[in-house]
Amino acid sequence: MTFVKKYYISDTHLGHERLLSMQPRPFASIDEHDEYIIEAWNSVVGVDDIVYHLGDFAFSLTRDADRIREIFSRLKGRKYLIIGNHDVDKKGGLHPALASLGWAARPEHALRVKDGGRDLWLSHYAARSWPSQPYGAYHFYGHSHGKLPGVGLSRDVGVDMPDVFFQPRTFAELTGGMI
Repeated sequence: MTFVKKYYISDTHLGHERLLSMQPRPFASIDEHDEYIIEAWNSVVGVDDIVYHLGDFAFSLTRDADRIREIFSRLKGRKYLIIGNHDVDKKGGLHPALASLGWAARPEHALRVKDGGRDLWLSHYAARSWPSQPYGAYHFYGHSHGKLPGVGLSRDVGVDMPDVFFQPRTFAELTGGMI
């Protein structure tokens, strides 16, 4: 029996050239950025592992749909998408390029999961309160690119966080020192 690990990550923004200077991110080109993320991801995630991506998976979805599909196919694990602001079309629906990918389940705007017996609320956006918060539930979010500190048992799991640094992380890695 294979031991399955769960991982969390957000805001990879694959193919988003302008983000390199907006954040900034330490890469000379978007190709270097994307390849680094693929290598970092695959260095920890196994084929049967679970990865929850908390939004803003990719950019230029219409123009680079084939490239995004190719990158997705190279990423190990069973991937779940929590929908972010860059994952939708102009009408607010999941962008067809992302909808066509082999997600492990239908992408959702938020998701409640368990990890190591702990209740966990996943969304792209930070919340001041979340389901089961008074009972010790954790909240992982993205979107803020390291600029919005967590409240209580919440935290940003985006790739721009120093302890994430472009690589999916486990619950234990992300929550160490929170209690």
